[in-house]
Amino acid sequence: MILLSFDTEEFDVPREHGVDFSLEQGMQVSREGTLRILDVMKQNQARATFFCTGNFAEQAPDVMQRIMKDGHEVACHGVDHWQPKATDFAESKQIVERVTGLTVNGYRQPRMFPVSDEEIRRAGYRYNSSLNPAFIPGRYMHLTSPRTPFMKDGVLQIPASVTPWVRFPLFWLSLHNLPEGLYHWMVRRTLKHDGHFVTYFHPWEFYDLKEHPEYKMPFIISNHSGRQMMERLDRLVKMLRQGGHHFITFTEYTNLFIHRQ
Repeated sequence: MILLSFDTEEFDVPREHGVDFSLEQGMQVSREGTLRILDVMKQNQARATFFCTGNFAEQAPDVMQRIMKDGHEVACHGVDHWQPKATDFAESKQIVERVTGLTVNGYRQPRMFPVSDEEIRRAGYRYNSSLNPAFIPGRYMHLTSPRTPFMKDGVLQIPASVTPWVRFPLFWLSLHNLPEGLYHWMVRRTLKHDGHFVTYFHPWEFYDLKEHPEYKMPFIISNHSGRQMMERLDRLVKMLRQGGHHFITFTEYTNLFIHRQ
């Protein structure tokens, strides 16, 4: 089973590098990137879960409608990606549900920062995907955290996939920078070991960042961005489909997990 997801947020990475970057500029980048993602997914008849910030949902209701029309799941990703607050998980749910008219089941904290599982349950979420169980100094220090889904405080925790032995992260940066053959091999090995694969990307990765040196993007982010990243996503999805794997939403996986308990 493949749980593919996209953190659908306003692009704010230039602000991390001292660039004055407005919400409007960030939305322009992320709108275009999201539409490119949707095109790739539609061509491959594959579904995913889109974790959307309140900002994105309110600023791009037409894109939200296309996400749903194409058969994808919408989940929550805070309100303002640049300035997360302790109350975001509840406010994010209110905004996204108002924009979509649907009940939202899942949450992912911006930058995968820690979030209270008890508060997540109280807000009415059924699953939380805010854990990258990797060891990345200065970012994720989760060597002792479970690396596969588990229940906690009545909420299913769905960590991002890492390799079984050395916990190498198989997230967006890996597909950007590793040789594709190596990345695909590690994904297949992890699938064989775990029976599922969870990963995530961002819309702005699919924007042509290398054409904008004023954004001051580090090489590991701009590398293979834009059209090249569309091609890499397309080949990843095709490889997984050829392997007989099915793409399901996070809510569908949650239902299966709970049913098996």
